[in-house]
Amino acid sequence: MAVLLEMKHVTKRFPGVKALDDVNITLNQGEILGICGENGAGKSTLMKVLSGAYPAGSYEGEICIDERPVVFNKVADSQANGIEMIYQEINVLLDGSVAENIFVGNLPMKGLFVDYKKLYADTEELLKLTKMDISPRQHVRPLNSGQMQMISLLRAYVKNPRILILDEPTSSLTDNEVDTLMDILDGLRKKGTSSIYISHKMDEIYRICDRVQVIRDGHTISSFRIDEVEQSRLIEDMVGRKVENLYPKKDVRIGEEVLRVEHLSMMHPSKPGKKIVDDVSFSVHKGEILGIGGLVGAGRSEIIGAIFGQYDKGVTKEVYLKGQKIEIHKPLDAIRHGIGMITEERKLTGMVPMLSIRENISLASLPELSGKIFMNEKEEKSKVKEIYDSLRIKAPSMETKMYTLSGGNQQKTILGKWLLNDPEILFVDEPTKGIDVGTKADFYTLLGELAARDVAIVMVSSDMPELISMSDRCIVLSEGRLTAELKKGEITETAVMSAAIA
Repeated sequence: MAVLLEMKHVTKRFPGVKALDDVNITLNQGEILGICGENGAGKSTLMKVLSGAYPAGSYEGEICIDERPVVFNKVADSQANGIEMIYQEINVLLDGSVAENIFVGNLPMKGLFVDYKKLYADTEELLKLTKMDISPRQHVRPLNSGQMQMISLLRAYVKNPRILILDEPTSSLTDNEVDTLMDILDGLRKKGTSSIYISHKMDEIYRICDRVQVIRDGHTISSFRIDEVEQSRLIEDMVGRKVENLYPKKDVRIGEEVLRVEHLSMMHPSKPGKKIVDDVSFSVHKGEILGIGGLVGAGRSEIIGAIFGQYDKGVTKEVYLKGQKIEIHKPLDAIRHGIGMITEERKLTGMVPMLSIRENISLASLPELSGKIFMNEKEEKSKVKEIYDSLRIKAPSMETKMYTLSGGNQQKTILGKWLLNDPEILFVDEPTKGIDVGTKADFYTLLGELAARDVAIVMVSSDMPELISMSDRCIVLSEGRLTAELKKGEITETAVMSAAIA
């Protein structure tokens, strides 16, 4: 197999830190190479060097294509050599049409004007690849994040790249969209296109990659053919230690019922007469982790959002705390009743990026930390420091700004916000989304420790091994309706999926 790409002895420095230290990778013609590593390992930095986002001269090392040294001073230079990159953060023109987004910079022309007939016809053919039932003329803004990510993929696809770089491409995709992505990548591989696939998801690495390379702390650690390496070895190389149990769930005594929800319904905000959640009832007990499974769009996140008071308009519900009926119409009501919530979109609704770790941990406990007029800073710093140390957050100090942290350390900080508030009930929505495997294991340990302290946990998860391994009991939703309640030994992938499509 011919070598297409080599990156040799790449070193990239930022003020006070060496993000890449003598990293080497090789990519063969028609190969899909997986790149694995914890958040902050240097994967995305390496790809930004390759894509031209970090220009020649800002790093040490050499890039060769077809054994010929190349110099990229800007992204356009990389693209001119047949390299396209799809970033984890979705990048689309929200007020442009689907067709314009796919062919931006590459629009078919008829003389001085855009040939819209050809543009829409070509887009129609491309959309068949993704199985998306949308019009080429439709504006992108109303589409969901998965559809936007597929449009980004098609934008790269139409340029017929020699090398396609995908950075966590499935973080916003449904299971069906992941299947479609895999089919497209396999088709490109058969045509001779090479791909670099960055992902935390081991099942995807094993499903689509030919080889896998591990990067840790800016260093090349190991490289394997995918059929010659066990997942446990990859995880060990990624985190620098043995992870004996990725799901360290301890059996704890399940106590009395602490929260009961009856007849929860929620109307769709833009479709009159349609319910997102339809008459759902359930309970959770002290020390219990109650999983909520189902397909994307089934109403899982809306259930916990409606209970927590994120949504109130169009919501009907009866909520009982230790047998006593309570009223929750806004998040502050829930917090006062000892309920905390880690939201799915941590950057949008879980934290304030420009504030420090200390300030973010304090956010849910400001009334308790305030004196008559001013914040009791001594008490705040003392209590936050205790939480900060116990969570083993990787940062120079607790005054570090949130936006500089990796996803896993941001998620630990958000958990710390609720630990300081000492909740009796904690809702967690996709708690390990975008988090590397080492931090996942740490996070699961923390959830288990909370359960052992009698905290009742309600966990929404699309990660099937996570749902199966961490749940003491699991309810499953399909199109807003509760279709199954499974006990510990009954929670299997088959049982959950059967109920999810019921």
